[in-house]
Amino acid sequence: MNREVMDRQPWVCLMLVVMLALWGSPCASGQQRPNVVLIVTDDQGYGDLSCHGNPVLKTPHLDALHAESVRLVDYHVSPTCSPTRSALLTGHWTNRTGVWHTIMGRSMLRENEITIGQMFQDAGYATGMFGKWHLGDNYPFRPEDRGFTEVMRHGGGGVGQTPDYWDNAYFDGTYWHNGVPEPVHGFCTDVFFDYARRFIKQQKEAGRPFFAYIATNAPHGPMHAPEEYSAPYAEHGTHLANFFGMIVNIDENVGKLRTFLQEEGLEENTILIFTTDNGSSSGWKLYNAGMRAGKGSEYDGGHRVPFFIRWPAGGLKAARDIEPITAHVDIVPTLLDLCGIAPPAGSKFDGQSIKPLLYGDAKDWPDRILITDSQRVKDPIKWRKSAVMTSRWRLINGKELYDIKHDPGQQRDVASGHPEVVARLRAFYERWWAELEPTFKQDARIYLGHPRENPARLTCHDWITTGSTPWNQAAVRRAMHGSANTGYWNVQVVEAGRYAIRLRRWPAELGAAIDAEVPPGDLVPGEKPFRATPGVAIHPVRALVEIAGNKWESDVRPGDVETEFVVDLPAGPTRLEARFVEASGEVYGAYYAYVERLLD
Repeated sequence: MNREVMDRQPWVCLMLVVMLALWGSPCASGQQRPNVVLIVTDDQGYGDLSCHGNPVLKTPHLDALHAESVRLVDYHVSPTCSPTRSALLTGHWTNRTGVWHTIMGRSMLRENEITIGQMFQDAGYATGMFGKWHLGDNYPFRPEDRGFTEVMRHGGGGVGQTPDYWDNAYFDGTYWHNGVPEPVHGFCTDVFFDYARRFIKQQKEAGRPFFAYIATNAPHGPMHAPEEYSAPYAEHGTHLANFFGMIVNIDENVGKLRTFLQEEGLEENTILIFTTDNGSSSGWKLYNAGMRAGKGSEYDGGHRVPFFIRWPAGGLKAARDIEPITAHVDIVPTLLDLCGIAPPAGSKFDGQSIKPLLYGDAKDWPDRILITDSQRVKDPIKWRKSAVMTSRWRLINGKELYDIKHDPGQQRDVASGHPEVVARLRAFYERWWAELEPTFKQDARIYLGHPRENPARLTCHDWITTGSTPWNQAAVRRAMHGSANTGYWNVQVVEAGRYAIRLRRWPAELGAAIDAEVPPGDLVPGEKPFRATPGVAIHPVRALVEIAGNKWESDVRPGDVETEFVVDLPAGPTRLEARFVEASGEVYGAYYAYVERLLD
């Protein structure tokens, strides 16, 4: 505002101060800004709850939350893990964010995306993230780089996957606490809820509003649960018994969290959300709430999931179902709207605030068209495993059409009888694809030499490849290899200088030699853990590195723990490729690479 005008009208200054105070701390209604707890479980489908009719599984605490919440009954996510998280945390289509796979460098959330953690932090909230991130394990992709000030997480897309701390297996693991590996005791879900409660307690004592994102890796496979939770389901076999056992453990933790919030006097003004990241990976074959297929599918069983929201102080405390179609891209704009937080300047969400639906005062709500797809390839393919959706229709792969109101199981393709609907939905998809396609070449790149992560720890989970990826530690132990099973990392050299590139067959925390045979790790309750696979020996004689248009080669001697290359690199985007080669010519990718800028 012009200084002269302000000098003439001091009341304007007073009004601005009052408005900023209302915007920055309490809501304009006089109510203190609400806290937010967002719970997202992994691979738990719509039918994996007893309140949704599951005849076997018992989830009393989630049933109680369901009975006291507003429910989105036609809520859709992506059919797999990382894509859902990218949309849920940004309000943008997954393919716009660069996250259309769960591995192969396509699970890293592009640097230009602003997460809900950053939005809430900028608004004065304390922000915490607990559990599964799965949007990148290196700078600038980690949660601690994206607006979350308190972080307790595992690596990769699940406990025991390649980026995770070596030999983790759901019980008594080591997780990254604010970027530093920290050993813990207990079952993973219990640990993540425990750290979340500690964070919430600290913020209450500090008098700060908080945003707590609790994203469990459970009930994602491999299937492990404390035996007291899986035992009641033993008749269904080890796999399903432990899948259900993990959900029962989650249910118990949700109950404990709700009791904790009540005891701390936080329940009334806390927005509590429970949802999941995709359709059921395991339980859907037993019970699927009438839907077709499960995780990864373009049919509703792959992406229609539960969503419960409760906020007593905000009037969201009575059971009510929201019928119109909604999606993960709606959650960021909705939470900003509920909490009175301005969106980032210049931002445009692909979703919209559904606050009017939550409060039952939506008038002339549009017949929206939403899209979800399951790419899981190096580069997106048009129409691949796609669903173009309205509240009534589902257009599958651009060809099949289902009237979901009359055929929720998607058994009768009615495309031939409704050509005008097919044409309308196809036209929407064509515009959507044309808008997003130019962004597909915007590669996410791991930073090398950045002070926030120096050295950078790169793993084969993030190789760019069209072959197979050793995405879990069992694959690393088996020494998955061959020219089709290697790849490169997209990287950004932050500053020109001298760098040490250290190639390893085993991660640094293990300390084993390149040619070492590693014994299997201990079993845990449930299925065979990744670490129980014997670690086979390889016997390379050469190591090769290619980066920034240059190639280097070095001998590998028996007993070497790593092979180091000290090289001068220019600043800028490039690719890093690293391989081990045996005397026979057999090629192995360097499963782990540590890249450090050497400072004078």
